[in-house]
Amino acid sequence: MSTTFTWNVANLDRTLATGEVTVVHYTVTAKDDAYSSGAYGSLGLDPAEPDSMVPFADLDEFTVASWVANKLGPEKVQEIQEALQQQLDLQRTPVTGSGVPWNTQPTV
Repeated sequence: MSTTFTWNVANLDRTLATGEVTVVHYTVTAKDDAYSSGAYGSLGLDPAEPDSMVPFADLDEFTVASWVANKLGPEKVQEIQEALQQQLDLQRTPVTGSGVPWNTQPTV
């Protein structure tokens, strides 16, 4: 089964006077044919160079998600995706369980 990883931007914190994004809140979802798992993170951004700053109204999710990936670096992106894959694997083939072996129906 092939797993698809989707990175989304959940929210942005910004400075109102300049529109500069200071924090990105993101989610990562892993899905295969039968199972899904997810993670949430927040990432502070370095101050933008004034000449290269994209106006807040002109931002799109792809651009902001690429900021997250670049700031995290390929090793951290892979680490997050591997952790989500492990969660999917445990859903598919659990190694722990919970419950009691006796009848739990109340008696009168």
